[in-house]
Amino acid sequence: MNDHWSAEREAAATPVRGIEFTGSWREYLPIALSNALLTVVTLGVYRYWAAARQRRYLWSRTIVIDDPLEWTGTGKEMFIGFLVVMAVLLPFFLFFQFAFPAMVARGKAGAAGGIFTLFYIGIIYLGGLARFRALRYRLSRTWWHGIRGGSDEPGWNYGGEYLGRIALSAMTMWVMFPWAAVRLWNGRWNQMSFGSLPFVATLTTEGLKRRWAAIYLIPLAMLVVGGIVAAIGAASLLGSNRPLTVALIIGSIVVVFYLAIPLATLHWYAKYYRRAADSLSLGGLEFGFDATTWGWLKLFLGNLALAVVTLGFGLTYWGYRNWSFMVRHLHIYGEIHIDQTHQSTTSAPGEAEGFADAFDLGAL
Repeated sequence: MNDHWSAEREAAATPVRGIEFTGSWREYLPIALSNALLTVVTLGVYRYWAAARQRRYLWSRTIVIDDPLEWTGTGKEMFIGFLVVMAVLLPFFLFFQFAFPAMVARGKAGAAGGIFTLFYIGIIYLGGLARFRALRYRLSRTWWHGIRGGSDEPGWNYGGEYLGRIALSAMTMWVMFPWAAVRLWNGRWNQMSFGSLPFVATLTTEGLKRRWAAIYLIPLAMLVVGGIVAAIGAASLLGSNRPLTVALIIGSIVVVFYLAIPLATLHWYAKYYRRAADSLSLGGLEFGFDATTWGWLKLFLGNLALAVVTLGFGLTYWGYRNWSFMVRHLHIYGEIHIDQTHQSTTSAPGEAEGFADAFDLGAL
């Protein structure tokens, strides 16, 4: 085991990115098959053990500098996390299913609306808490050279910050979202550490604001163009073919909301993740990420096509594809002295990422 590693010195001999994924889809196939079968047989209960098994494989095939990662989380932890989440969210579901309609029927729509608003605020808060605790849990169960990560912060304050910044973004019609996303990224990672080394995130909105503006400007431009096309069509047809005019208008709306806005948003997130990785450091190590918008689009379309062609079995490969994509585009630079890096003293949470699973917050 090397006590000292320098990316720059190694790069002088051979190109090195500091991280490499050595798995293959053929090697992963038996895991995917057995996970899918056991999940079906157990009516979905095995999915937590399947997730743990998947991560053990993916982590073990990810070489960071000179040693593979190790995943130490268990399916039992994830299942317990699911039970905790169900206990917390059950009152929400019961209210929406039974109490809310009953209150409205009895003429107490104002009170029902007030409770609904409080519950909605609570859901947003829990979403922020989920993001923080999922990252903390994953770091605490990720080992490298016998060292793990984690955080001493439970995430309650971050949940409040998340709620406030999302509320501010919503009140400004999401104009302020890039500033909120930047602050939340820094706030989350600056509370994390690996071993005795703290993560440092210094992300800014530089290079992000113009791409976010495109999310507003591109659909507006397409609506204007669509309106002009529809008007020309209506004038040329002199009202003799109204269905065609209506089709042009509907087609313009579909293009805007199902193509232009998602693609503009993806374009922004591609830049966001590259800038976010560049802003992150750990001791003497720095990170980079080079996935482009086209790369992300190919990943998502490939996942969708795989699921359709295999009649759903390809869903079991989404985690594999997503992880390998992230590792292939991730870079680690700098140097680290292993002999000077001590074990983490942060508490290792007993519960898993149940809230993140409930809110569908994936590893990406």
